[in-house]
Amino acid sequence: MARFDEIRATFWDDGDYGAQQPLTDETVREAERVLGVTLPSALLDLLRAQNGGIVAAGHDAFPTSRPTSWSEDHVPFDHLMGIGRQDGATSLLDTPYLVEEWGMPAPLVLLSGDGHCWIGLDYRACGRDGDPSVTWFETDLETELVLAGDFRSFVEGLTAGSSYGDGSPADVVPA
Repeated sequence: MARFDEIRATFWDDGDYGAQQPLTDETVREAERVLGVTLPSALLDLLRAQNGGIVAAGHDAFPTSRPTSWSEDHVPFDHLMGIGRQDGATSLLDTPYLVEEWGMPAPLVLLSGDGHCWIGLDYRACGRDGDPSVTWFETDLETELVLAGDFRSFVEGLTAGSSYGDGSPADVVPA
């Protein structure tokens, strides 16, 4: 628990680019109704500090157990979507549309991504009220990779993307 608390204190980058309005209990209830799931308390802890935005450089990558189209050994996590309807900012509330648009399985809650690759909360195994795993989805290749068994473990496993080199995608295709 101490590790998560340490990360929570340094999780967000300076500035509020991509951030939504401050999170309220009403906003959380509405999001869970729209998404049809119970959101993990660790996620809500981070979003109460700042409701989405750019992740600090020390926490902007997650190591992988196998190569992806992004890299041989990690995936990016440079931003975390918040909950809200601020113009120009993608939100967790956009998940139903994005899941349908990109042909992904449900129920999911997308946390970060660009369309071709996403990191999301995967509720398929645990049910809508369970503790979802965090999974990497590559829509073009129709592949997925479980990154962590739950959101708290995911956050505790985040590392600095700069430790992997230049941070640009590798020409690696999963086996």
